[in-house]
Amino acid sequence: MAIIVNLDVMLAKRKMSLTELSNSVGITMANLSILKKEKAKAIRFSTLDAICQTLECQPGDILEFKAEVSK
Repeated sequence: MAIIVNLDVMLAKRKMSLTELSNSVGITMANLSILKKEKAKAIRFSTLDAICQTLECQPGDILEFKAEVSK
């Protein structure tokens, strides 16, 4: 997939654990883990908004597009 999830990077920058984010945002650890491991197929804007508010960042700090190179 061409979308990279940098949630672990932002958590490290904010010195916050996945458990703390889960408690603060109200999203289950399982769902955050799926997002962090780039296994999610979609993310709700309300979820992205809550994560960005908690981590005090922009959506682009969490989600990154990398074009796939054809061989």
